[in-house]
Amino acid sequence: MAPSGSPTVRRRRLAAELRRLRGNRTGGAVARTVGWSATKISRAESGRESLPPAEIERLIDYYGVAEPLRGRLLELAEDATGRGWWEDYADALSPEHLEFVGLEAEAESSLQWQADLVPGLLQTEDYVRNLQAAFRVVVPTTPPGVVERFVQARMRRQRRLTDEPVLGLSVVLDESVMLRRVGDEHVMRAQLLHLAQVSELHNVDLRVLPLDREVALHTGSFVIMSFGPGLASGAESLGDVVSAESLNDQLHVEGEIDTYRYRLFFQALSDAALPPGKSRDLIVTISKRVWA
Repeated sequence: MAPSGSPTVRRRRLAAELRRLRGNRTGGAVARTVGWSATKISRAESGRESLPPAEIERLIDYYGVAEPLRGRLLELAEDATGRGWWEDYADALSPEHLEFVGLEAEAESSLQWQADLVPGLLQTEDYVRNLQAAFRVVVPTTPPGVVERFVQARMRRQRRLTDEPVLGLSVVLDESVMLRRVGDEHVMRAQLLHLAQVSELHNVDLRVLPLDREVALHTGSFVIMSFGPGLASGAESLGDVVSAESLNDQLHVEGEIDTYRYRLFFQALSDAALPPGKSRDLIVTISKRVWA
């Protein structure tokens, strides 16, 4: 599916519109009127799963939605029932990771602070494979086939940087990431040279935070995804979604206040980091001096 048509995002757009249309009515009151359970109303407004377009039509007709909004909402409902390419990798990606990839598939921009590893969108295949090999040492029960499908999914994600409409990617990378071994010297050198090359793309802004730079706050890695208007469907813009990954989970943070705080922190990190040109020079220097 094209980047402009993620079912994950379409479900969220539709859910936001349904919550807005319900207004001050309680979910229970609406449910009683249309003959649904309150749980079904909650499911429709959660954006986590899709309902058949015919059922969405019944709900928006109750709300008295007129054209052209009615047609746009039914279009969203139809799009929301689609299947994203990432769902073919459900055996290798957790439900939270699938949600993340689905959001990324239609995001306009992604701001990333990476304190531990090279961002997934910028990893080489060898880097990914060595990360997974290290993971299998700790969790040896992961089948090789699942590992291979994880690698395939990671490589597929990277098309967002080159397929139109391209993702606007801004990364602040801690210098320590380039010094932390993943694989042998060849893997690390190739990874760093790949970073330098990708950083020249017009839609990629890559900055390195040197080890000697002081920052006022400290936190783990996170990603801030932003979304544009409703594209062909005409739906309203979605709010930012912040994703922070842990060992066993992927936390999604939403809400204007919380996501704004993450934006402020990202801006502080970006201001403290080297500009893109000097960052690229440092990346190449480390590739030669440390991983030669």
